[in-house]
Amino acid sequence: MKKILHLLLIAGALGSISAHAQSKFEGAYGQIGIGYESVAPSTSTSVTYGGVGIPTNLNLSNSNSFAGTVTLGYAAAINKDFLLGIGAEYSPIAGQSQNMTVSLLGTTASAGSYQKKNSYNVFISPGMAVGSDGLAYAKVGYTGASISIDTGETTNYTGYSLGLGYKQFFSGNWYGFGELNYASYGNQTSTQSAVVAGRTLTTSITSSANVTNLLVGVGYKF
Repeated sequence: MKKILHLLLIAGALGSISAHAQSKFEGAYGQIGIGYESVAPSTSTSVTYGGVGIPTNLNLSNSNSFAGTVTLGYAAAINKDFLLGIGAEYSPIAGQSQNMTVSLLGTTASAGSYQKKNSYNVFISPGMAVGSDGLAYAKVGYTGASISIDTGETTNYTGYSLGLGYKQFFSGNWYGFGELNYASYGNQTSTQSAVVAGRTLTTSITSSANVTNLLVGVGYKF
């Protein structure tokens, strides 16, 4: 009877070690990613003068540029095959400046330029082990960014983010990863009024943006 109990205890210990060995991504981690990003802004414009609407359209060109992120996070093992992570990432690299044009009464003119800056993302990340060294995962998060125009005005946006990725250990605690991420930034409205020739001129601009990036990089599991 004692021998059977000893064998059961040994088997249980070995099983525990084996299960833990299959959760190599459990714990804190940090990573750096670089890649490509596309920013697609959209606007709707309303202009009235003395209560009369003036057909106006503000257009912002898409911005396609180099992208980079720095991420810190933690993953907890639900069981030997599934993990649930949390993390926060920041993009220190500003996007490429792109042109804005305004069409007013049939005439199109330059309205300056804009640039996306200081984006961040706080997310949860469910993942599934792939073999002993890989992890496929998804991301769902809350994201924010600022868009500045060349006159110095800055508008802050918030929204949601979605992502898919894969990580693979290649040496010790070092791993490589690839991600595809999407962010949708909700509407922001700016309204300005001024008196011109005795009548009120009111301009209202509602803007939003969708951002997609593709990243590859390296990380370290602490």
